[in-house]
Amino acid sequence: MTVLALAGCTPTELNGFLPGFVEDGPNTTNHTGMVSALWVNSWIVLLIVGVITWALMGWAAIAYRRRKGQTGLPVQLRYNMPIEFFYTVVPLILVLGFFFFTARDQAIIEERHDDPDVSITAIAKQWAWDFQYNGEAEDNSDAVWTMGVQAQVDDQGNITNELPTLVLPVDQKVEIKLASRDVIHSFWIIDFLYKKDMYIGKDNYWSFIPTREGTYQGKCAELCGDAHSMMLFNVEVVSASEYEDYLATLDAAGQTGDIDEAYDRLQNYPGTGAPEAEGEH
Repeated sequence: MTVLALAGCTPTELNGFLPGFVEDGPNTTNHTGMVSALWVNSWIVLLIVGVITWALMGWAAIAYRRRKGQTGLPVQLRYNMPIEFFYTVVPLILVLGFFFFTARDQAIIEERHDDPDVSITAIAKQWAWDFQYNGEAEDNSDAVWTMGVQAQVDDQGNITNELPTLVLPVDQKVEIKLASRDVIHSFWIIDFLYKKDMYIGKDNYWSFIPTREGTYQGKCAELCGDAHSMMLFNVEVVSASEYEDYLATLDAAGQTGDIDEAYDRLQNYPGTGAPEAEGEH
């Protein structure tokens, strides 16, 4: 019966109602299945624990209820070693188990590619995104880029301008360097089931393989100021040839080399490597 019930579930239901899963295609990245498995299995364990706990609470409420004619307090017990041992050890085992599987999966997801096929720098700023597709030259003179403009909305709240778009090639090793121009932001591609913070003066990295072509939505997941909710972007996962064509259009438009850092704030912030201003201590 369980098998039949599960057979009727949609991919969304089988993956704990997480976004990004479809019936007729692969997962969005090589890591989303792992994230989904951790999520679903954790809820299964928690549901089992919850059912047992609720059953024991119900049994205790019925078995030890006050009967008609009873007066006074029930017999008081100072302790029950088997029960105290049980409700101390079992939760400890559960916490250690959740920690182990979470740390194991996170270590795999956080592992960087030794030799990525594509290296991209995503730069967050109040309140938009810049994307630089790094080249192979040491001075990055063959890099190409796009610079986003903050989303604009009409009176009904509809976005009226084009959002920044990050283009990724399908089935290739991608490494994204995550940087910030100003405050703390968080890079989140919703259907990819992962997000990472972005700081000024300290870069983060995210390595993965996009495995399904399509259009996805991204946003900042860290409250970063007045227009935080409008700090949106699109993600296009395309074929390798379409990806190369896209880079060629940026090159033809003259959007080459490293993105100018002139707009970065806090240039003398500790850790940025900027020389200390004369007279400052």
